[in-house]
Order: sequence, then C-alpha cells, then structure tokens
Amino acid sequence: MIEKAPIFNPFEDSIASMDLRKSLQMNGTLKNIQDDYLYWDKVKYKSKEVLPIDFWKAIKFDRYLKSTRLSFGKYDFTYLLTNYIQQTLHHFDLNIGGTLGSNIGIAETDKNKYVISSIVEEAISSSQMEGANTTRKKAKEMIQKELKPKNRSEQMIYNNYVTMKHIIAHKNDDLTPESLLDIHQLISHDTLDKDEEGVFRDNDDIHVINHINSEIVHTPPPKDELPELIEMLCNFFNHDDDKTFIHPIIKGIIIHFMIGWIHPFADGNGRTARTLFYWYMLKKGYWLTEYLSISRIIKDSKIQYEKAYLYTEIDDNDLGYFITYHIKTMEKAFEALKAYIALKQKEVVQAAKFVKIPSVNERMAQILKIFSEDSDRVMSIKEIENRFNISNFTARADLKTLVELGFLTIVQVNKIKQNYIKSDNFEAILEKYQVH
Repeated sequence: MIEKAPIFNPFEDSIASMDLRKSLQMNGTLKNIQDDYLYWDKVKYKSKEVLPIDFWKAIKFDRYLKSTRLSFGKYDFTYLLTNYIQQTLHHFDLNIGGTLGSNIGIAETDKNKYVISSIVEEAISSSQMEGANTTRKKAKEMIQKELKPKNRSEQMIYNNYVTMKHIIAHKNDDLTPESLLDIHQLISHDTLDKDEEGVFRDNDDIHVINHINSEIVHTPPPKDELPELIEMLCNFFNHDDDKTFIHPIIKGIIIHFMIGWIHPFADGNGRTARTLFYWYMLKKGYWLTEYLSISRIIKDSKIQYEKAYLYTEIDDNDLGYFITYHIKTMEKAFEALKAYIALKQKEVVQAAKFVKIPSVNERMAQILKIFSEDSDRVMSIKEIENRFNISNFTARADLKTLVELGFLTIVQVNKIKQNYIKSDNFEAILEKYQVH
C-alpha cells in the first residue's frame, strides 16, 4: 500500500503554510511539483531547507486554494488544473478535436485502415491488462481473419474489438444504466459466469486486491448505493453543468476513474471504464481518439496506472493524480500514433514501386509488398477485407488480378475456402517489370 501522508487541516495549517507556499511559487519549485502532481512519498524527498511535513502542507494548501470540487452521491472529489494540464489540453484541442481535418498526415483514403488498426491494438492491450494471455500476432490474425476465439484470452480480445466497433457506431448516444449494462455484456461475453455478464453486482464482497500480498487496496461503495451513483454518472456523461465548466477531456478521464472506483460489476470494470472514456471522447468531437491506442501505453505503465488510482483515494479523493497520469498517457499515445503514421507512410512509399506494374492498384501494391517481405505468408480473402476495410467482392477482385498476373497462387482449403500464397514466379515477374 501507499504510505499515508500527514494530515492537512485547511483551517489549522493554512496560515502557517502561506509564506512557504509563496516562497515555493517564487523559485519555481511549486510549479514543478504540481505539474508532476507528486504525492507525499515523493514530495518528502524534495524538501531541502524546511521540514518535509511543512513542505507537504504548503503543497496541499496550494491545491486546496485552487482545486475544483465535485460530488457523486455522498462522496466528494477535487482536482487542480495545473499549468501542465492546461497546456496539454490546449495541444489536444488543436490536434485531436475539431472538424478541420487531420494535421498529422492521415490521408482520407487511409483513415479506415488506421482506425481498424487502432481498434485492434486497443482491444488487444485493454484485454491483456486484465489477464488475456496471447500474442499480439495471434490476436491480430484472429480479428483480421475473423477466426473463432479458441480460449478465454482470445474471447476477451474479440469482445473488446466488438465493443469498440459498437461505441464508434453509437458514439452520439446518451449513456443510460441500460446502455452501460449492454457495454458490459458485450465486453464480458463468455468470459464470466452468465449471471455476472451485463448485470450490476448484487453484493459487497467485491474488493480490489494486491495479488502480491493479498492486501485489499480498494473497497468500492456498497451495492445499495449503486443505483444513485450510476444515475449520477450517466447524468455527468450526458449533460454539462451550466455553473461549472469541466473540459471534455477532463470529464472523460473522471468517467474512466469513476467506473473503476464505483466498481459496479463483479469483473470487467477496467475494460468497461476505458471503453467509456473512448465513447465520451468521440461523443464530444475528439475524432482522433479513434486512432489512439491508449490502453497500449497504460499496459506498459500499469504500476503507475494503479498507483494513480491509489494516490487519488488515499489523498482525500484528489483526482489530480489520475488526471495527470491519464494526460501523460494520451500524450504518449498521440506521439506513438504520429510515429506509426510516419512508418506507414514510409511503407506506402516503398510499395509505390509496385504500383508501376500495369493493372496493380495501391491495395494490390501493399499486398505485393507483404509477400515480397515474407515468402511464407498465407493470405485469405477475409484478411484482405479486414485489412483494407473493403467488400468481399473487391477483395476477391484484387486477389484474382494478382493471380492472373502470376504473382500469387491459389491454395484450396476446402470446397469453399481458398488461401493465397506467393507464386514460384514472383521474383521473375518483378524482374520483368523492372521492379527492384
């Protein structure tokens, strides 16, 4: 567990903290600590000329003065909008929201391809965080070829994929208790006991456990409070407060946190929480969220993700810890997306040489590039459909042309299904067209 911080009493400690707070403001220390939203276990080592407890109380006094407050049921929460958070929100507003189109280089013709790839990545990472145990390669193959899940891990990933596609299709809908149950039903299908799928928990035996030492790290609100809390969360999701503006990205992060904190389901709360964040972002016009695989970044920093929850709860429900972590995660996901797009654009350039071949379009060029780099590759019509988001007819037509040109050979799987492999004459035909 996280070390409990010294108690800060705003009525008793404020006057004593004023001068120190002003001094920390003047030398820039306060800004640095608040931007990183450090907790006591880090702050106590930053103190050099004053006692750690006094240093901590000056930090808490600053947060107390400037924090925004909100309530869910009888529970109060706060958060401080730091300089870092506000600057990054502005950056996100310019880059992942609005209707002016992409300024990171996604060509209109490539958007579907990138969306599908991002949904697949999100489905895999979000499920792996919750214990799904399969390789990324196998998971991608299952989704792209629409293979039936073979085990619970694959089922979790497939469910996440289906759920992500569902929220994209229903991104403008309001959240209701019923639609929340529908999301959980989709995300937990065939991975939980049937009486736990798509239903709120009916007992108080649910705890978040540290599996290393079996310590209880979070006890959610009692089941009797669930109806009110879920109703309030839906209202928070669907409506903006006329009196207090909360930036949409901050609201989305709070919604993410609240599902984990309320823990309305026996299992699958984490996957549901991350799904609702995506839903809310898309609902509020942050269209680039479709392309971000945030769970992949969270999975790689899972300890920090869990600590952000714990810091918030142990420090009087201060959401600043979770918000700061989530904002940093979105930054990394955005940078990863730009790197991914740069890589894909490079691949398009590399595939351009194949477009010089008569009757070969851009999709066929991409297929030829794949076979050129992987001689043992086997492709199906279904995989081409999913990879390029095209119809069965178009996928068949592309592959048929490549067979007629001599690049691919058909391998009959059964009376109906057939796969495609690299032909023996592949390299010779490339030479003929002077493709090197």
